[in-house]
Amino acid sequence: MARKVKGLDVGTMNLVGATQADDGSIKIKLMRHCFLDVDVSPFTKKMLLQQKVQYVEMGKKVYILGESAFELANIMNKVIRRPMKAGVMSPNESDAAPIFGLLVEAVIGKADGPNIPCYYCVPANPIDADFNIVYHSGIIAGALKNLGYIPKEMNEAHAVVFSELADQDFTGIGISCGGGMVNVCVSYKTIPAVAFSTSRAGDWIDKNVAQVLGTNSTRAAALKEKGVNLKSPKNREEEAIGIYYRNLISYTLNNIKAKFESTEGIPQFPDPVDIVCSGGTSLVGGFIDVFEEELKKMEFPIPINKVRLATEPLNATAKGLLLAALNDEEIVQEERKKTTK
Repeated sequence: MARKVKGLDVGTMNLVGATQADDGSIKIKLMRHCFLDVDVSPFTKKMLLQQKVQYVEMGKKVYILGESAFELANIMNKVIRRPMKAGVMSPNESDAAPIFGLLVEAVIGKADGPNIPCYYCVPANPIDADFNIVYHSGIIAGALKNLGYIPKEMNEAHAVVFSELADQDFTGIGISCGGGMVNVCVSYKTIPAVAFSTSRAGDWIDKNVAQVLGTNSTRAAALKEKGVNLKSPKNREEEAIGIYYRNLISYTLNNIKAKFESTEGIPQFPDPVDIVCSGGTSLVGGFIDVFEEELKKMEFPIPINKVRLATEPLNATAKGLLLAALNDEEIVQEERKKTTK
């Protein structure tokens, strides 16, 4: 039986794990990447157990994990706590590292043997923010090592290319629209020609919508997720969401154009390519329609065939990471066969 290599999409809003089942299918497990701390009391713990809420007790606090934390924060009008901020691990969140390790274990479990790789995603260098991913990558790698894996990093949007553009010879544009960042990879036959990230993403929308509506970002996120269609807003709240979504899409496209035009050694694309969008921020109704409208307003430097959503937008990055891990595992197995002959 093949070793259970894993793929782990480390997103600001969601953690997504991918593994291959014995029948060859890909199994996905998703968990909200957040937590909420409440005071410890016998009553609190009893209620959490009765409701089958996932939590962990550390010191004098109970930390509610995942979707339950998001739902409870909305009920209590509190802001959820998250291990990540702006697309990377938050150095200001004192509980981030231990809570992150627990969340990762809940998503992918421990390695079922020695020397098993787990591919995880990292953002490309941001073009509109000043930070690096060394601390972020180190925290993820440490958590995976603690679970028995060999951690291997991969660019987030490049993983989308692996997942969604196989039929196009892995040539096209993969865009991962997350909570903390939008990641972009322009790929030519698996090779990243341009890769970058921007700091405007789902959180940026939530923050600005919250400001204009006079609420908090957790409530704004819940409004965004309840079934908005950008093409047919029904009230002031949905109009605000639509305005910031359109601005985000225009901002992303203009940065792709500028980055492509300013980078040397870019390959020529003789045939039109697809743009594939993934991530939780792309799930809102009318996203592709608005994307196409904004694309038509500009002279884009690459011939575009069509714009489409990933087959499973929330799972595309994790699936691509797993496919990369499986490809490496196949190479390892082939090398082992050669050495044993």
